[in-house]
Amino acid sequence: MTTGMKRTTEKNLMVFSGRGHPELAEAVAADLGTGLVPTELRDFANTEMYVRFEESVRGCDAFVIQSHTAPINKWIMEHLIMVDALKRASAKRITVVTPFYGYARQDKKSRGREPISARLMADLFKTAGADRLMAVDLHTDQIQGFFDGPVDHLQALPILTDYVAGKYGTEELTVVSPDAGRIKVAEQWSRRLGGAPLAFIHKTRDVTRANTSVANRVIGRVEGRTCVLVDDMIDSGGTICHAADALLNDGAGSVVIAATHAIFSEPAVQRLRDSVAREVVVTDTLPITAEKKFEKLTALSIAPLLGQAIREVFEDGSVTSMFTP
Repeated sequence: MTTGMKRTTEKNLMVFSGRGHPELAEAVAADLGTGLVPTELRDFANTEMYVRFEESVRGCDAFVIQSHTAPINKWIMEHLIMVDALKRASAKRITVVTPFYGYARQDKKSRGREPISARLMADLFKTAGADRLMAVDLHTDQIQGFFDGPVDHLQALPILTDYVAGKYGTEELTVVSPDAGRIKVAEQWSRRLGGAPLAFIHKTRDVTRANTSVANRVIGRVEGRTCVLVDDMIDSGGTICHAADALLNDGAGSVVIAATHAIFSEPAVQRLRDSVAREVVVTDTLPITAEKKFEKLTALSIAPLLGQAIREVFEDGSVTSMFTP
């Protein structure tokens, strides 16, 4: 009598983290009831990076978490190297988890001879061996089409709106977009907040200068209202703080700033701390170090959202159902 080889059908979920935002990855792993796979990550003298996983990953369903924070190019490269190592070590499926997707703002050509760096990013991860991409609040929806494979586009909207509604109610709220281009996001906020009225700031932007805009006039009724100024990210803080000033000058009762990604490049912290906003609400898709914290900042955890999405993907469930009212 001969016995054949046994084939296991049991799936094995493994969670990996780079050095960009390990605290978030640890929180996600805890939410999933697992630990992070021990990984050797170090730099050589010439700043090249070395990666080695200290456990077998053969046949696993791998989720590689790395938020593309500053120094952004370093952590993107580390992310790519980790994916390549998993591919060469025979991981069965590799999902790249980018709470903040680097270069997302470079999603189109505004002028001739410019790159489309967000597309290049997707191509790099595909070439490295990624089978799937997961991100939170991409700057534009079209980035989902840049990756040749499944993309799970997660929304921090439920987390942010639940917090705002719980603290401020919905009766006196007006949702405000900092520019006409983000009106679609503001409409989603309005629906989640029981049909709160909308307003937006009409502004101009100089495409030849980064992080520079001029707030012009407020379109919509804001007088005496609690205005929730919403955006996907806060970088240097100039745009959002100018918009808050415009709202208060137009008679708003108070201003709350809400955004998913707290990039907080200099001098954002000083601008936000000194701004007219009564509170700044963000999530922790990016690390918020001690020097970036200030009294009126509230950072909400994104880990439960990422954990739930990873669980749905691993169990072949529906990520879309997470955001269906």
